[in-house]
Amino acid sequence: MIKPHSNLWVQTIFAFLILSLHPFMGTAQNFDIELLRKINLNRNQNLDPAFKVVTNSVSPMIIAVPAGMIVATLIGKDTLQKQKTIFVCGSVLTAALITTSLKYAVDRPRPFVTYPDIDIVTPAGSPSFPSGHTSASFSLATSMSIAYPKWYVIAPSFVWAGTVAYSRMDLGAHYPSDVLAGAIIGSGSAYLCYRLNKWYLKKR
Repeated sequence: MIKPHSNLWVQTIFAFLILSLHPFMGTAQNFDIELLRKINLNRNQNLDPAFKVVTNSVSPMIIAVPAGMIVATLIGKDTLQKQKTIFVCGSVLTAALITTSLKYAVDRPRPFVTYPDIDIVTPAGSPSFPSGHTSASFSLATSMSIAYPKWYVIAPSFVWAGTVAYSRMDLGAHYPSDVLAGAIIGSGSAYLCYRLNKWYLKKR
């Protein structure tokens, strides 16, 4: 699904996010950290274990769901299922590529590094902007919702992705702007792959 033509789109998204979101982080830093403090420092600590489970569910989910789709495709040999599998896998991989590139291009320190009063409750080592967990969860949620547009897929998918996004702030790992950017990248990657998929199928 992801052909060389998509490189220009990835570069365009990369440039747009650098130009639009990075300056925002500088001008809105006070709002960013104050909102994070309200979420993180006033949280219900009894919910920490639950939010840890949610935040740690991202890696298994973005592996298990595409893997399950691949197995179903190989067993069923269904052309439509194959297209959906390629679409979902491409969305997750595109989001990961854009997120990782931005992380090291922007190189924003984690909030608990800059502001020691932030209570970090989960491991977090890479640069902060954007949130990789949020990007991955929204990419999976959006692509699955497009591939299977049923309420029983859409509702749980976005409830899960939204809870992942909130958990990253609740646990002190990310600024709100990191999470917002992650959600935009994740959903945007899914939409980009959806459009590329339609374009590719028309070319065949």
